[in-house]
Amino acid sequence: MDATVAGVLGRPAGAMRLISQCQVAAAAVLGMMGASAASGLQLVAASPCIPVCRQMFGSTSVVSAFGRALSTRTGFASCARTTSAGPIFSPSNKRFAVRAMSQSGAQGLPIDLRGKRAFIAGVADDNGYGWAIAKALAAAGAEILVGTWVPALNIFETSLRRGKFDESRKLPDGSLMEIAKVYPLDAVYDTPEDVPDDVKANKRYAGSSNWTVKEVAETVKSDFGSIDILVHSLANGPEVTKPLLETSRKGYLAAISASSYSFVSLLQHFLPIMNPGGATVSLTYIASERIIPGYGGGMSSAKAALESDTRVLAYEAGRKGKIRVNTISAGPLGSRAAKAIGFIEKMIEYSYVNAPLQKELLAEEVGNTAAFLASPLASAITGSTIYVDNGLNTMGLALDSPTLST
Repeated sequence: MDATVAGVLGRPAGAMRLISQCQVAAAAVLGMMGASAASGLQLVAASPCIPVCRQMFGSTSVVSAFGRALSTRTGFASCARTTSAGPIFSPSNKRFAVRAMSQSGAQGLPIDLRGKRAFIAGVADDNGYGWAIAKALAAAGAEILVGTWVPALNIFETSLRRGKFDESRKLPDGSLMEIAKVYPLDAVYDTPEDVPDDVKANKRYAGSSNWTVKEVAETVKSDFGSIDILVHSLANGPEVTKPLLETSRKGYLAAISASSYSFVSLLQHFLPIMNPGGATVSLTYIASERIIPGYGGGMSSAKAALESDTRVLAYEAGRKGKIRVNTISAGPLGSRAAKAIGFIEKMIEYSYVNAPLQKELLAEEVGNTAAFLASPLASAITGSTIYVDNGLNTMGLALDSPTLST
């Protein structure tokens, strides 16, 4: 036995009565809060009897030793290490506080999505943000469903089946991401009645059925009953390389339809099968609020609309279904889809040179942010635009501007 503790235990009856009172108090708090302790939080009991202990025992070291002895018996951390804390209850004018502390050896605050099901709209290969989000959700334990643009469906499923994506399917634990089901999807069309005859007759759509937004939502409901997470990773602007002044009405509205309203439609049709407490995440870009020359065809307007819709839908879906709605403003990534812009490599280089964090932006960083937003850890976050761009959105001056070198 520690000599100091032995000295404490050898004190007069008054001291022993005080020790007994502290033990009873600790046991009372432990009994009240045991469930929290079992869930990974360590409880610390702090009592105003400690100043009295100091007077009786004569030194702080004795109180610390007593705290160590008490913690050994009760599982509490040493009272002497407790800092400021408000009272939890006050029986007989004795006030106690409970402090949440991580246990030694704990692995931090995990993102746990086990038992959750996610539908990710817009996955057609293994190098975009949609794929990265799917992987992050899978790594956190979620079941993965994906919606793939109909003309790309055959190539995507064939590549999955033949193992071409196996390397990029690897999760942190060494296992491979499993996709429970791949659904054909064209989010430009809400119902079968909206599909024009030329699309119905298009060979690239041959062999696929039930691919409008309404039909996909109904099929998912039939297959799985419900989902918890909805991800929108869709964008298309047929005239994206044209300046806005040269963009046609058709091209402008097409960009809005595919890149913005598609999210409204997805949430409209999936909300009835989303479990309360669920979450949605979409992807936007800084062109929604800053001028990005070359990002044309109405795409900047589409991203601005998406962010505005995020705020409105956060209110409506939050009140109607207790669903959170957020969007991630991601920095440039050299995905196959992004190459349609025509100067994506220059955008990536500009970001690297000018962002506060001078490093490559990884798709998995966006995926990890999406997993956080979909998890209970973000339970009070909704209607927000979250920037994942190495801080580029905060800059007001381009460091590589020739003006600065003259």
